[in-house]
Amino acid sequence: MSEDDKLLKEAKKLPWEDRLTHKNWKVRNDANVDLASLCESISDPKDPRLREFGPFFRKTVSDSNAPVQEKALDALISYLKAADADAGRYAKEVCDAIVAKCLTGRPKTVEKAQIAFLLWIELEASEAFMDAMEKAIKNKVAKAVVPAIDVMFQALSEFGSKIVPPKRILKMLPELFDHQDQNVRASSKGLTLELCRWIGKEPVKSILFEKMRDTMKKELEAEVANVTGTAKPTRKIRSEQDKEPEPESAPCTMESSSTEESTADVPQEFDEYELVDPVDILAPLEKSGFWEGVKATKWSERKDAVAELTKLASTKRIAPGDFSEVCRILKKLITEVNIAVAVEAIQALGNLARGLRTHFSSNSRYLLPVLLEKLKEKKPALSDALMHTLQEMQKSGCLSLNDSLEDVKTAVKNKVPLVRSLTLNWVTWCIETSNKAIMLKVHKEYVSICMEGLNDGTPEVRDAAFSALAAIAKMVGMRPLEKPLEKLDDIRKKKLQELIGGVTGENCTASSTAAPSSGGNVPLVEASGGAFVRRSAASMLSGKKPDTTALPATKKAVSGKSATNKKTESGQTRVLKTTEQDVEPTEMNLEEIESRLGSIIQEETITQLKSSVWKERLEAILSLKEQVESLTNLDQSVEILIRLLCLLPGWNEKNVQVQQQVLDIMTYITSTASKFPKKCVVLCLLGVCERIADIKTRTQGMKFLTTICEAVGPGFIFERMYKVMKDHKNPKVLSEGLMWMVSAIDDFGISYIKLKDLIDFCKDVGLQSSAAATRNATLKLIGSLHKFVGPDIKGFLSDVKPALLSALDAEYEKNPFEGTAAVPKKTVKAADSTLALAAGVSDGLPREDISEKISPSLLKGLENTDWKCRLDSIESVNKILEEANKRIQPNGTGELFGALRSRLHDSNKNLIMAALSTISALACAMGLPVEKSSRGILADVLKCLSDNKKQMRECTLTTLDAWHSAVNLDKMVPYITAALSDSKIGSEGRKDLFDWLSRKLVGMSDFPDAVHILKPVASAMMDKSADVRKAAEACFTEILRVCGHELVSKNLKDLQGSALAIVVERLKAYGGFQESFELGRSVSASLTSKGGSKIGKANGYGDRGSRPGNKTAAPRNVSNKFLRQDSASAVQDINTFSQALINTRDSNKDERERMIIRRVKFEEMRLEQIQELENDVMKCFREDLRHRLLCSDFKKQMDGIEMLQKALPSLTKELMEVLDILLRWFVLRFCESNTSCLLKVLEFLAELLEMLRNEGYTITESEAAIFLPCLVEKCGHNIEKVREKMRELLKQVIRAYSASKTFPYILEGLRSRNNRTRIECADLIGFLLDNHGNEITGQFKSLQIVASLTAERDGDARKAALNTLATGYKLLGDDIWRYVGRLTEAQRSMLDDRFKWKAREMEKRREGRPGEARASLKRSVRDNGSDPAEQSGDLNWPDTAPVLNREDYGLSEIRTDRMQVSRGSSLGLTNWNEALDTISYGLPEQSVEGMKVLCHELVQATADPDGSSMTDILKDADRLVSCLANKVAKTFDFSLNGASSRSCKYVLNTLMQIFQNKRLANAVKESMLDSLITELLLWLLDERVPTMDDGSQLLRALNVLMLKILDNADRTSSFVVLINLLRPMDPSRWPAQVTSDSGALRNQKFLDLVVKCLIKLTKVLQSTIYDVDLDRILQSIHIYLQELGMDEIRKRAGADDKPLRMVKTVLHELVKLRGTAIKGHLSLVPLDAQPQPIILAYIDLNLQTLAAARMLTPTGTAGQTHWNESTVNNPAPASHSSNAQLKQELAAIYKKIGDKQTCSIGLYELYRITQLYPQVDIFAQLQNASDAFRTYIRDGLAQMEKNAAAGRTPSSVPLSTPPPSALSPKSDPLSPVNPLNGSKSIPNARVELTSFSLQPPDSKDDQHFSANSPRTLSTNGQPRLHLNPEELRNDGFPSEVPRRTLDAIRERMKSIQISSSVSLNPEPHSWVSSQLQGNTDNSSSMDIRGIGNLFQGSILPMDEKALSGLQARMERLKSGSFDSL
Repeated sequence: MSEDDKLLKEAKKLPWEDRLTHKNWKVRNDANVDLASLCESISDPKDPRLREFGPFFRKTVSDSNAPVQEKALDALISYLKAADADAGRYAKEVCDAIVAKCLTGRPKTVEKAQIAFLLWIELEASEAFMDAMEKAIKNKVAKAVVPAIDVMFQALSEFGSKIVPPKRILKMLPELFDHQDQNVRASSKGLTLELCRWIGKEPVKSILFEKMRDTMKKELEAEVANVTGTAKPTRKIRSEQDKEPEPESAPCTMESSSTEESTADVPQEFDEYELVDPVDILAPLEKSGFWEGVKATKWSERKDAVAELTKLASTKRIAPGDFSEVCRILKKLITEVNIAVAVEAIQALGNLARGLRTHFSSNSRYLLPVLLEKLKEKKPALSDALMHTLQEMQKSGCLSLNDSLEDVKTAVKNKVPLVRSLTLNWVTWCIETSNKAIMLKVHKEYVSICMEGLNDGTPEVRDAAFSALAAIAKMVGMRPLEKPLEKLDDIRKKKLQELIGGVTGENCTASSTAAPSSGGNVPLVEASGGAFVRRSAASMLSGKKPDTTALPATKKAVSGKSATNKKTESGQTRVLKTTEQDVEPTEMNLEEIESRLGSIIQEETITQLKSSVWKERLEAILSLKEQVESLTNLDQSVEILIRLLCLLPGWNEKNVQVQQQVLDIMTYITSTASKFPKKCVVLCLLGVCERIADIKTRTQGMKFLTTICEAVGPGFIFERMYKVMKDHKNPKVLSEGLMWMVSAIDDFGISYIKLKDLIDFCKDVGLQSSAAATRNATLKLIGSLHKFVGPDIKGFLSDVKPALLSALDAEYEKNPFEGTAAVPKKTVKAADSTLALAAGVSDGLPREDISEKISPSLLKGLENTDWKCRLDSIESVNKILEEANKRIQPNGTGELFGALRSRLHDSNKNLIMAALSTISALACAMGLPVEKSSRGILADVLKCLSDNKKQMRECTLTTLDAWHSAVNLDKMVPYITAALSDSKIGSEGRKDLFDWLSRKLVGMSDFPDAVHILKPVASAMMDKSADVRKAAEACFTEILRVCGHELVSKNLKDLQGSALAIVVERLKAYGGFQESFELGRSVSASLTSKGGSKIGKANGYGDRGSRPGNKTAAPRNVSNKFLRQDSASAVQDINTFSQALINTRDSNKDERERMIIRRVKFEEMRLEQIQELENDVMKCFREDLRHRLLCSDFKKQMDGIEMLQKALPSLTKELMEVLDILLRWFVLRFCESNTSCLLKVLEFLAELLEMLRNEGYTITESEAAIFLPCLVEKCGHNIEKVREKMRELLKQVIRAYSASKTFPYILEGLRSRNNRTRIECADLIGFLLDNHGNEITGQFKSLQIVASLTAERDGDARKAALNTLATGYKLLGDDIWRYVGRLTEAQRSMLDDRFKWKAREMEKRREGRPGEARASLKRSVRDNGSDPAEQSGDLNWPDTAPVLNREDYGLSEIRTDRMQVSRGSSLGLTNWNEALDTISYGLPEQSVEGMKVLCHELVQATADPDGSSMTDILKDADRLVSCLANKVAKTFDFSLNGASSRSCKYVLNTLMQIFQNKRLANAVKESMLDSLITELLLWLLDERVPTMDDGSQLLRALNVLMLKILDNADRTSSFVVLINLLRPMDPSRWPAQVTSDSGALRNQKFLDLVVKCLIKLTKVLQSTIYDVDLDRILQSIHIYLQELGMDEIRKRAGADDKPLRMVKTVLHELVKLRGTAIKGHLSLVPLDAQPQPIILAYIDLNLQTLAAARMLTPTGTAGQTHWNESTVNNPAPASHSSNAQLKQELAAIYKKIGDKQTCSIGLYELYRITQLYPQVDIFAQLQNASDAFRTYIRDGLAQMEKNAAAGRTPSSVPLSTPPPSALSPKSDPLSPVNPLNGSKSIPNARVELTSFSLQPPDSKDDQHFSANSPRTLSTNGQPRLHLNPEELRNDGFPSEVPRRTLDAIRERMKSIQISSSVSLNPEPHSWVSSQLQGNTDNSSSMDIRGIGNLFQGSILPMDEKALSGLQARMERLKSGSFDSL
């Protein structure tokens, strides 16, 4: 058993995946064969093995070995035949792999790939197929595009347009029509014709023809005209095949359903509407002045405006939008008196209906009554337009019969008969064109309408009704009409029967005629199991009809599959076997020969040939010769005559004369016959070889052999002679045979000979012979080969003896290589030339297949990290080439070229040169196929010209020479053009390349492809380097010579600016190019051309052209002359200087920034970006400045920068507005190589950044994304002075922007290919660590990139990296090892040494130990709770605050790095702050890590709510929410640009974690809550969110988060924020508008959301009334109403405005719940303002309304208007005694206790009542209550007393306002049952009077109260009184409050309010007192004094909601917290 057999046997034990990806190709091949056979054996599509095999094919079809790839396709085909639609999940990957690897392979591979594609479609994977085809047609190789078009063509023709979407094919065709390959264009035409067969000619013409060139259009029109008939699918998808019944099972049903089948078989017309893309007409309509035009007074202007709409709406498909306003205008115009305007409006409606279809349904229903009413007009133009529009609405699906029923009923009752008749006519048309299903639903209603119409008095109406009834009968039959027809008289019934009979008769006739046509259709066939018939799309051209009669393949045909495959796979083997059988002659005896000869040869002659007398034989042979020469039809007797001669006299004839005559006869037969069979050659060859060994017959024998070669070709003769000569015993046979071969090669050349076999024969037999004659003959044969093959033959003979080698060299000299000049002397007959050519090799010497030798280990060695291993692998490749005699086949070399491509970018220069030498050898060894196999490696070879070393460039040019010798120069031109345009190739490299090109073009006479190099040559002729210009001039001369002047002049369109001028100047010297010259002048004068911007750097040295001897002087002067003239004219223009230097009026910076793609990596500006920049410069800068900025002369550019420099102090704001444009222009200058201009730019940039910093401007992220990547990439400039300036500029940017935000850009610079850039970026990171370490703490992990630089070969790079890491070591200490990643031992050793050195340096300088400062900072924070640096004020923070963009508007972005919040060890200072920094300044994806940390901390803190962690987080809550709120817009914008929505989910989840915690949610301030709620509501309304990744989940998350905020956030803040949001919002806060919604509509949607939120809060207001600060809510309502004003309120009230209605609802609920006590909560409303606040009138109105409904009892007089005097004029009506009030208060408290949510609050309030009024019987009102309830109250009061005794009074529970009245200790106990003054209690109302003040009974108590009442500070630092209920527990209260007491209080309130409005900061030591005196004995006074000294200790205030309204008002006024409005 051989090694291969053992390997295959062992491999069969491996899993399928290992076998299919095995490194040995034979194992993979065997695995694919087994997999195919296994799939063929599977009959169940649900077999689990099929799901296992599916993922394998993505790799197997991409196999680099062609035979293995073919077997993989066979396995895939078998798999697809066995699988079902479930396999479609793998379709995309496999189809992409087939497109990438199989369409450029062998024809058989391509054919199998197409079969696989069709099977994927059969498995319903058409979408994946079309995606793959879109990639396939973009392949640069035309050979791969044609099969892709063919397979689309075949898929469409077999499966039809329902399976293969025509729309996607139509989108591909325009690109294919312009393809440069004619075969692709021809196939595209064929595919277009096939589309015509499926979707019709007109849709194809209308969609495609407008995008074609005229010539292509004419050709295609002629072809389309030949397309006839329609197409039908011939193949079904697999699911339809499974549903198809067996033919035997349903014979009876076929006949019965013939009509239905015929209808189904008729191909449906394709809707062109679905094939075209929608067009937005609203935006152009807005710009066209439509809205102004329709309002014009002149009818002509109105008509023109509507005509513009009609024109825009005439497009085939209109994009949906809001057309309601348009329809409203059109409705008005339809009723226009002017007929022309009305007709135009109606036509516009018709176009809109046709273009919008179902999207116009609602508008159609809106307009239908007007259109039907308009039918009364008798003008024909108007009525025709109306009917046409109505029909369009119905036909387009805008209206259905069901939708228009009510309008039709109204119209048929119109008093105008014309309206009734035309309406019924339209209904008839609708019925005829409607669906039967719809008609069955509404026919009853329309029958009744028509029956009424039959009784109409107008004949036209009756006729229309008859027609409608007939149409209904046609649609639904007669049965529904039977009952209504009974009511008609006989005349009408007869007329209707006639109409209905005619209709049904026509219907029957139509159906009967349609049936036979279906019988003639081609039946649907299945092609999945049959043989694949490959069809080309190009076969449709030239009038050819498509082959619709493909062989029907049924399931029974599967059995023939193996035979077919066998035939197709081994087709060539069969041919060879057949050939061998034909060549080998059969045995035939003499008798048979004689019998077959017949009368051709005389019997006497044959008898004589048998004679033993030589003379008779000689006579006979001469007679035979004469007879043969006399034969007229020799072709039929050739074989039999040769057989006769071989036997008689035969090859054993001894007589020389007879032998000579035999050879002459054979020579004559061979030369005369038109075809000489190879059987005859075999019969003769042995004898002839023996004859040429004899000197007597040698001449005749050689002549005969030469004649045979002419007949059948030398290849066959040589192959047969090798065996004869090798085995023959006579050495003469060998030597003379070799000599004949020498002559044969001289005569016929080598094109028909297999050289490898011949050379092997010479080496193994000829040169090894012991006979000198044989060796000499062999030497001569090899020498003759050298003449045709050349020196390459030496490689095949290098292993022969040295003596023979010297003899061979002598022969080579005798036969020098002639190449193409060696023309063969003789030719082979045409009939056999093809076969003979197939035996030879096209390029001479044989090539060896080295694919087996290119092992994975070899490829892996080329990628090894050790340079020695890489060098060994390169040498191994060279050795393989030597072993193959430097003649190889392209098989399997693709991966080798890929590995060598990587070596061209090796850090080791010697390896690059070795790789270049190997690539040269590969190109020479492979020849022409290297162009396809190399995978574009030539582009990388050309990049090596950018090296500064001359040796490297010379090596590159040597490789180019080798490449040129292998392939033609035209294949190299695209790569050379790209290389010449590459700015990275220096002047020396470009000069060398131009010289090389010139040398190659010198030897050519005609080379049109050279014109493609014209553009880079023209640019190079203006290069700053004189050597480059000289070389380009020489190259241009050669291009002009080989292309011709005419071709060059035709290709000037790609040139612009100065480049065009210089080329035209060269052409002008040849004459005849005046027109082109004028063109060049005009373009040269243009300063805004794209070319000028791109090549401005090259034109920078234009002034040097004036020097003598410079060839480029003339064109440069021509170009610059016009530039100077243009600039001079601009200077002379007076109007120019009257304008502003920078125009910001038309600047839209936000829009520009939205278009910027924020990338960290630098990419050079594309052409379209340069054009956009030029447009922006033209728009925003004054004419003289933009001329300078856009000029290609660097001096003018510097002038422009100087202008900006001078204007810098005065144009600060304008420069900020256009900063992004300037930065883009600077990027363009950075990409150029002009040092003077670059230095000027850097100088200006430094001043600009300093100005921005002084103005407090912060660079936005968009501006940073424009500028920073380029600045970082270019900071490694090769000039030290430029590098220094860039270094300083980057440090300036860090200070002006942010260190944390700049860090990612600098980090990207470490990946640059420029070594200097990497060094500079490493140094900058060290600078950041040293100076801004705290700001980049969250990004220390990136230090591993710096650490990787320590492995660089360059010493400077290693040094910079080590210095940076040493700086990091100084900051972090040993913690730095956690951030540097995995390092080698050598790297660790270097770092360790550098760290030790750094530690010693720090010790010398007394800087402490590494990392000590950071560690001490952490300890200090843990111990003291704050940052020492912050305490000392030494923090170095930026001076400016960030500028807010749109997404930051309203969100006060807090610089978290400024706010080092104290945090305990449990929370972790570093992690928390780093997380907030990362969220604030990191990119969205980076901020996710910070959010994870926050979520973890929040979960831990929530688990321990009483711990210190939660306390710390509560202090930091506002900052936390601020960071996240700022991040919401950024993450959503980031995701909308195509990124993942992961960051959006994290930011919403983190906010959810915060607002799920009620304590944490309550800690968020109102301003932050405002920003967050606004942002969330805006994104809820953004229509782009649903289109995002997981958009529905994000919307759900936003909704849930809003609900959590409303539930858990501070209720007061929520109310205030939402009421404030009801006011108009700044439009700049909206996200980017991507819909057509107007601003008003968007604002309305936003207000609706705010109203919904307020509704949710208001619903639970009854249970949360004591949780809110009513004063602040009423203040926000007051502000809202005051801003509106009464006029606006009245206007909105009439329009039912939702926001206003919501505010009124909130106010109503507050009044309802608090009653008249609401008046005590107006402390923040200026009651004395004139006019009186609007809110007061609404409160009065609500109080009156509620009192009238007996829901409360108002305290004031009805109609009271003067609130500031209300309590004075109406102190307390007698009907509202203190007893009644207390009773009502107790009723409300009992109600709270009965509610689960407020029971604890009610118990606490009841406990306070018992303490304040111990004489009150609280159980008197509970007589009807249950014992359990009374027990619950007693237990609750006892518990409250225990809590109070223990000092645990719940301050968080809102305390209700105590009853305002006081009972005298002398009075009788208050009886709730019998209240004073006979007042009745209202059990369901709770009224709290807040106009009274509780006071102690005597002065002692007063002094105790004044001295011991605890006091606290208000929010603004003023003293505020704090009442403790414990101190008032046992105090007595007077029986009534005297009038004077209330008057004194009110007077004092007025004085305090006045003083607070004058100054918000009263004297801290002023005393505020109020003496309250009564008339009775126990009247007392209460002094309320301000606090003279502010307490240092923090005393928690009691909630203001626990005070009465009056007391709260007094406290606010005293503290100065009243906000004057």
